[in-house]
Amino acid sequence: MRIDAKANMFMRKLLTLAMLTAVLLFAAPRAVADDACHKRTVHAERKLHQAIEHHGYYSWQAERWRHELHEARERCWRERQLWWNEHDRRWHHARDWDDHDHDRD
Repeated sequence: MRIDAKANMFMRKLLTLAMLTAVLLFAAPRAVADDACHKRTVHAERKLHQAIEHHGYYSWQAERWRHELHEARERCWRERQLWWNEHDRRWHHARDWDDHDHDRD
């Protein structure tokens, strides 16, 4: 009976390890992708605000970062069906962003 008990304990530990590994394998890519989406969006938002502040609302620099912000949001949506709104500091699960949301900042 001691061998069966040790084998049973080993199998439970092995099963627990397998389940933990599966959770990490499926959760980690999502977290990394979400983090990348977050970073790209925050970067484009920051650069857009800086461009408007330093070069003016209608400058080519501001237009470039408006485009980059749009592309970051589109990419997040395409890859994960969510996008980061830096103003609200939250994820959105609907494709409801406004490319002109910085018109009134």
